[in-house]
Amino acid sequence: MSSALALQEPRKHAQQMLGKAVHKNRRLSINGVLERLFTKAFSGLVYSQIWEDPDVDMRAMAIEPHHHVVAISSGGCNVLSYLTANPAKITAVDLSPAHVALVKLKIAGLQNLPDWKSFYRFFGEARSRENILDYHEFLRDDVDVQTRLYWESRLPNGRRRLSRFTSNIYRRGLLGRFIGTGHMLSRMVGKDLNRLTLCESMADQRAYFDAEIAPLFDRKIVRWLTNYRAALFGLGIPPSQYEALSEGREMADVLRERLRKLACDFPISKNYFAWQAFNRAYAPNAAGPLPPYLQANNFETLRECVDRLTMLHASLTDTIADMPKASAHRFVLLDAQDWMNDGQLDSLWSAITHAAAPGARAIFRTAGQKTILPGHVANDTLANWTYLAEVSHTLGVEDRSSIYGGFHVYQLND
Repeated sequence: MSSALALQEPRKHAQQMLGKAVHKNRRLSINGVLERLFTKAFSGLVYSQIWEDPDVDMRAMAIEPHHHVVAISSGGCNVLSYLTANPAKITAVDLSPAHVALVKLKIAGLQNLPDWKSFYRFFGEARSRENILDYHEFLRDDVDVQTRLYWESRLPNGRRRLSRFTSNIYRRGLLGRFIGTGHMLSRMVGKDLNRLTLCESMADQRAYFDAEIAPLFDRKIVRWLTNYRAALFGLGIPPSQYEALSEGREMADVLRERLRKLACDFPISKNYFAWQAFNRAYAPNAAGPLPPYLQANNFETLRECVDRLTMLHASLTDTIADMPKASAHRFVLLDAQDWMNDGQLDSLWSAITHAAAPGARAIFRTAGQKTILPGHVANDTLANWTYLAEVSHTLGVEDRSSIYGGFHVYQLND
């Protein structure tokens, strides 16, 4: 069987799962067409780096050595970073076969690459021909067939997907191209977004943002583009999440506000999300901030415990529903609930409540500021949980990615 044929079944399955998660309107309605366009766009690589702050996540979860963590993985920066907190087990799931293949490759890298330097060159810098050699020498024989087929299959330009690790994978994928488009449009009007990374103080960051970046959102072309839901597919925002993000305001104003927090509320020396947004790469030679899983001082710890992480191409709700009663301690839902209707939310939280061990916590993010659960999840189910409002607000303010309106923590009642 050819590699193309071998990849068709997982892709078909992924499209079906994404459709179940995203499609809420008739196929030929305007919203139905947008939903299906989003599903098509989201079925490939979206996030080379995810945009949820794992340091905030770990503070919210307070992971203990006996804990079983269940999480949506996206590109895997979160679940791999959680390993530094020494949980007993992590079950990671994602609907995207591209994200699953990326996480499995990172797992193989931790297990088989010779040292941190080669691991960081592969997954941190991701732009060296040596990575291809390392793949064939250290990784290829250790990954499953589907992962191997994914990375060795051809892109539309004829190059193998593996070549993304020779040309900066952080500039690839749906989000990478979206950020690249923003840089291109800025250069067309004489603005160099990369200059923000040269600022030496937060005062300099704020001054640069106000003078050079904020005015871009007053331009007619920006305001016109951001009024179209499809224009934000590159941020991974489905049609159903657009309204929650805008909250009745002009989308250009909302995006300027979120970007201001990213650019101005944290020192550039401590915010790797800002480096990816404004530099499209981490700081040269690992000289700047990094996700925990890429930090040199965590490499040996991760190598020793990475076998505790299981990566599944599956639905979060289905996976949790199959778990034994009281078998999981922490649940990481990212922003997936913004995509869900009431029936889907109710099914998810019914499954979580069944699988939750005493003292369990669930964390998630929302495009809007408020928690979306009251009035959308059955009262009998939600009554089992307490919303930790103060913790949620405090940690939401400290989330360096700055993309989301709200960060939320729920704890199972005693």
